[in-house]
Amino acid sequence: MSHYPHSQVMPGHMQEVIPFRYCEIECGHASEFPYVFGTNLLQRASVDVESQSVMLLSATQHALHTAFDDQASSFSSSSELLNDIYDLCKYSIKVNTFNGDYAASQRERMMYEADSYIHQMGHYAVDREFSVARYSLKNMIFHATWPTEWISHAVMMAWADYLYTGNKDVIEEFYDELKPKTLIALTTDNGLISTRTGLQTDDFLASIHFNGKELKDIVDWPHGSMSNAMKGGETDGFDFQDYNAVVNAFHYHSLVLMSDMAAAIGKKQDASYYTRQAAKVKKVFNQFFLDKTRGVYVDGIGTAHASLHSNMFALTFGLVPESARKTVIDYIKTKGMACGVYGANYLLEGLFDSGEADYALSLITSTTDRSWYHMIRIGSTMTTEAWDNKYKTNNGWSHAWSSSPAHILPRKLMGIEPETPGFETFRIKPAISSIREASAKLPTIRGEIKAGFINDGNHFRLTVSIPGNTKAQVYLPV
Repeated sequence: MSHYPHSQVMPGHMQEVIPFRYCEIECGHASEFPYVFGTNLLQRASVDVESQSVMLLSATQHALHTAFDDQASSFSSSSELLNDIYDLCKYSIKVNTFNGDYAASQRERMMYEADSYIHQMGHYAVDREFSVARYSLKNMIFHATWPTEWISHAVMMAWADYLYTGNKDVIEEFYDELKPKTLIALTTDNGLISTRTGLQTDDFLASIHFNGKELKDIVDWPHGSMSNAMKGGETDGFDFQDYNAVVNAFHYHSLVLMSDMAAAIGKKQDASYYTRQAAKVKKVFNQFFLDKTRGVYVDGIGTAHASLHSNMFALTFGLVPESARKTVIDYIKTKGMACGVYGANYLLEGLFDSGEADYALSLITSTTDRSWYHMIRIGSTMTTEAWDNKYKTNNGWSHAWSSSPAHILPRKLMGIEPETPGFETFRIKPAISSIREASAKLPTIRGEIKAGFINDGNHFRLTVSIPGNTKAQVYLPV
């Protein structure tokens, strides 16, 4: 039995499963160890009667896994380090989907919305498989977890399901369950949402299917603040206030996606409503959180502290007005990787979308202890839950939410992204960067898309291959 709520337990007829790289078997006295058990291994032993010692003769590993097509996707480039990082992330998605869901953590085996969204996007990028994400989403709609921003990720997962498959079933079936996940019920008189103003009523918690006491703002993980930023926090000293910039950035993003989903299933009045609400939130977001003197976003009403997170989420979700884009991007670039592996997903997206490909690539290929290279250097064969054990004492060494380069590289570096649901139309828009050569194969519901470029500084050559019954908008650098 699991000690965590909503954990995905193994069927009763199967043995327990745990990820590991290697195991050490200590053989003792024969009377104590007629058979020696290791992690996931049943060992048979030979006994020396005279010395009563045990000698290992054979070992059998029993593994649990789901179907995975290793040939469905690929990425290679002129950077060997970038290739190694992609391979690490792709493998992490493969092995952490062993149970047919996104409950990959070895510690809890429980699904969290944010973890699952990043896992979902990576899974879409490495295999032509959509049912695991859909099963995981359907589960979490009715089993919400405690972080405020995680609730918004259910909306994000539903939109991604539609965008990458073209199938409206999830939206149509769970539309009424998804609407409260925008957290619009937490809206106060100033137009912003807050978890600290007494609006987390029993009815509200029931509407989002959360059976705990209250939601808590998280920003990044491990959790941190100005008072404990040097004690394992990954929030860049975020100063938590009643009105939180990161929470409201997610609220805005979920309203935009809810409008798109309403339009997709013909609910025109709802679509207009959510569009209007999103516009209102964008206006008050910039009114209350944008420090116009410095041109950066502060963490909340009542503080002058401006974390990386307040600025990168505003940038990634399209909240930054043109007049402040340069100052916000410049400020973000002073921070480095001042976020956890979760936050890195959004930092990289925002940078690539803003034309900062070289800086984004410098973060991906960094060799500091806050990097994917560091995960390889310390001996992990999968992405870890945090950058290093010193940033999280109970750091898990098998965690797919850290594998964002698996989808960032084909989506943002190679620029392969759907324009219409189900990849009926899509774009191929490689990011202009210092990478001399790169190619990718991306599986989609309509078939595989291939793109590769060579950039020698004087010439740029792009080769593409697209499936039948699709149309691609192909961009070349000018």
